[in-house]
Amino acid sequence: MTAAGVVVVAHRSRDDVLALLGDLDPATPVVVVDAGSEDGTADAVRAAGADREVRVLELVNAGYARAANAGIRALPPDVGCAVVVNADVRLAADVPARLAAVLAAHPDLGAVGPRVRYPSGAPQASARRLPGLGTAVGHALLGWWWAGNPATRAYRADPVGAVGAEGVVDVDWVSGCAVALRRGAVVAVGGFDPGYPLFVEDVDLCDRLAAAGWRVGLAPDVVVTHRVGGATVGRPLRARLAHARGLERFLAQRVPAPARSGVVLLRPALLGWALAVTVAGRLRPARSSTGERRAPAAVAP
Repeated sequence: MTAAGVVVVAHRSRDDVLALLGDLDPATPVVVVDAGSEDGTADAVRAAGADREVRVLELVNAGYARAANAGIRALPPDVGCAVVVNADVRLAADVPARLAAVLAAHPDLGAVGPRVRYPSGAPQASARRLPGLGTAVGHALLGWWWAGNPATRAYRADPVGAVGAEGVVDVDWVSGCAVALRRGAVVAVGGFDPGYPLFVEDVDLCDRLAAAGWRVGLAPDVVVTHRVGGATVGRPLRARLAHARGLERFLAQRVPAPARSGVVLLRPALLGWALAVTVAGRLRPARSSTGERRAPAAVAP
């Protein structure tokens, strides 16, 4: 497999994108997909990338999945590993090559993610188990006021186990904030599903890769920093509603026929979750867009 290429999905995140470009090796092919920004992101990236291999695609804001797919298609044809990252991710220059090396060493891996941390250094949930219908409904109904309920514990369970795990750990899904994808495998399963405009598209893609026979893994010794919410700051309710719609779509497509009546309960439960977490977030701002407790703020490296 040839060296990795990087796809950056950006929306109103000019400063984040420029900082991320500064992290990367100038020899790494980069495609920045500007999804409808109005802050001069595209022009700023063109200026910053004038002396390196950076391509800019300007799209309407048609969702993360469509933008990521366009970026993957736009990478040079000899790049077999597409590292897709959010604009608010920071990483060491060698991270794309290290993730590509993991894929090369494990030919049955379709996707591998790094360990993700908040800027403070605290761990961020970056690999989890697939959510079931009962878990999703229980978490939506109870998670905002009873953090220790069984459904929320199951939803947030870390399948990695030991923090110091070495090598590749098999997981159900890894966060799309930073993920290395075997390009041929992703193309074969149709890429990210554009029916997910924001959130849960990573869960869906990993599940479809697994269904096609590919492993999904976490490389715990590769670490990136994710600020969380760089493009959704100021729109928490919109972000949480998008998360709720994505989770509903994912479960509705997968629950067996006898359990589909339960999906009827999912929409009001998830709507209540989105509203409740937004209200709670005004009282307790140290929360992510999905209601997860954040680590204390710190300046990104």
